[in-house]
Order: sequence, then structure tokens, then C-alpha cells
Amino acid sequence: MRPYEHRVQYYETDKMGIVHHSNYIRWMEEARVDFLEQIGWGFDRLESFGIVSPVTCVDCKYKVSTRFPEKVKITVLAEEFKGVKLKLRYEMRKEDGTLACEGHSEHCFLTADGKVIALKKEYPEFLKALLEAAEIVGKQGHQA
Repeated sequence: MRPYEHRVQYYETDKMGIVHHSNYIRWMEEARVDFLEQIGWGFDRLESFGIVSPVTCVDCKYKVSTRFPEKVKITVLAEEFKGVKLKLRYEMRKEDGTLACEGHSEHCFLTADGKVIALKKEYPEFLKALLEAAEIVGKQGHQA
């Protein structure tokens, strides 16, 4: 998987000239959307099957500031999957490789009317693509 690349926009900075902390969460979402596209299961495809994937938890640890117009490469890794909940890890690095921020998001998969989807049973091809592309870190928590 290739990392997602984001160029810091001027409007994302604060009065001090650094990226406002809330933008890192948005970048995680951008990277997750790109990750799903790369494995062939973009949001348009998921939604065509009636699948939604809400965020159930998110966290972020800031290491060093980023500024306009730096580029940030965001790597998405699956940290844990227990059949219903997927936990993703994000590493955001500056062009020189410095870790700027790391975070996590957790997601479940639901039908449009809010019912939990068991991917193994209902969408095994999506589950397979997720697990193969994500390379579950240390294979821990994988209960496909």
C-alpha cells in the first residue's frame, strides 16, 4: 500500500503558522478513504452495497508541528480486527521522515438502517481485501 500524501493548506494553519490540531483527524479520514480506494472498496462501492462505516473512536498524539506548505505522508495500518470492529493506526510523517503525528480510529460496518454487518458471513470478499491489504499488525486480534 502506498501512503496517502497530503499537502498542508494555508487555511489549515492557525495564527502561529502551524497546522491546527483538528486537521490531523481530517487527514486520517482522507487517508482511510484513500486506503479503501486502493483495495478496491471505495465509499461509493461500499454504499452501493448499503454498507456504512461510522467512526466509533478516534485518538491522536502530536509529536512535532507541521506548517504550510509541507507535505505529510500518512500510512494506514490495520491494528486489530475482531469480526465487527476494525481499528486502524495512522502514522503521519514529514518529507524528511520525522513522525509528526500518530493516531487511531475504530470503525464498525453497518447497513444503512443501522444493523451490524458480519463481514465474514455477508461480505467475505470485502473482508479478504481488508485483511490482505491491511496486513493486520502482528496478526493479533484477527478473527476473520
